[in-house]
Amino acid sequence: MKKLLKKFRSLQTRYGFYSVGMIAVVIVIAVVTNLIVGQLPEKFRQVDVSNKNIYGISKTSRNLLKDLEYDIKFTVYADKSSTDERIKTFLERYTALTDKISVEWINPVDNPQALQENEDAQSNSIVVSCEETGKSATVLFTDIIVQDYSSYYTTGSASDSEFDADGQLTSAINQITTDVSKKIYYTTGHGETTLSTSLSDELEKSSVTTEELNLLMVEEIPSDCDLILIDAPTSDISEQEETMLLNYMSEGGKVIYVMGDASTETPNLNAFMEQYGMTKTDGYIADMQRCYQGNYYYIFPEISASGDLGDGLESDMVLLVNSAGFTVQEDLRDTLSVTQVMTTSSEGYAVTEEAQTQGEYTLAAVAEEDDAKLTVIASESMINSQITEYFSNLDNSRLFLNLVMNNFDDVENLSIKAKSLSVELNTVQHAGSISTALIFGVPAVVLIGGFVIWMKRRKA
Repeated sequence: MKKLLKKFRSLQTRYGFYSVGMIAVVIVIAVVTNLIVGQLPEKFRQVDVSNKNIYGISKTSRNLLKDLEYDIKFTVYADKSSTDERIKTFLERYTALTDKISVEWINPVDNPQALQENEDAQSNSIVVSCEETGKSATVLFTDIIVQDYSSYYTTGSASDSEFDADGQLTSAINQITTDVSKKIYYTTGHGETTLSTSLSDELEKSSVTTEELNLLMVEEIPSDCDLILIDAPTSDISEQEETMLLNYMSEGGKVIYVMGDASTETPNLNAFMEQYGMTKTDGYIADMQRCYQGNYYYIFPEISASGDLGDGLESDMVLLVNSAGFTVQEDLRDTLSVTQVMTTSSEGYAVTEEAQTQGEYTLAAVAEEDDAKLTVIASESMINSQITEYFSNLDNSRLFLNLVMNNFDDVENLSIKAKSLSVELNTVQHAGSISTALIFGVPAVVLIGGFVIWMKRRKA
């Protein structure tokens, strides 16, 4: 017994008890901490550290939720246990920003009658409703997690490409809480292009709809027209159409004219521009200073977009390809003002077969007179889907949407860019001395240091 007590009183035994005690304390702290954290709201428990930031909620959404006047209900028709974790997590984070939103989950399998009672309901959807306005909107899970089917016929499967919960939910709330809507008529009959599906969808998020209009087939501009879009015509308008547009503008109308090919002769459209202080330049515009990889006809314009026009611009870079150009007249009438939005650098050139004329050229501008507003964009490439999709990090689409919404005083731009879900691999390319030191040097130092300490303790 004395030998046993002696062993318990030894220095090694006391160190052993101390170690065991410390381990027990750490385990208890870990368990208690997890229990406490488990009771915290989702927004505090999960931190989005991905480079996609799919759970990030935009400033646009935060402002809308902060100013909500009505109570909103999210009815989720899905099995919560099998619903994608990304959707559940975002819903918790989104609704935690306001006490005006309540969430109810209904499993259609257990309660099939619920789908029949609500004509807006579908399996795997969120019905956003407001009792006070009597309106509702449906957001499908497939609209939140968008799939790319481009490889379906080769691989037999589709991949998740975008996460658009922020934009879809905010748009749905806006639709059911406001009575304000706008209508854009886009002209036809002159080889115009039409807006891409993605741009049309973004406009619809702000309650803006589009419809075609052939000016030669109507006696006057429709009374519900809030904006006319002339998108990259390949031929000129007639004098009759020019007169109709000028009359529309004299009554406070709004027009956006996106120039087509710079080589196309458009004397009537040019005359329409000149009435509002802008003169088209002959030829294509090149920029020796602000160009893409040495291609002088691929221009990154200087952007002068402040206030609402600059809202949401992330890179402050827009790419225009084979652009036309124009200049702002010096002697404008007192009632007319022209604001330049995009220009070349001083190293810009107007290039024709006969000459190359250096100067600073305007690539987008807004002319205002009384309530009338004419917006001119010098190149259809600004909203060409091939460019906006390939260079998704640029602000082409966002600036165009801002220019559209700039025509409406009572409509907020609720366009929120979807988050990409494409896989990005972290790889080390062209490792230099720093990379080599991190990969090989740090582990070597740790191993050598550990060996030295072990040798010292062994000798002791």
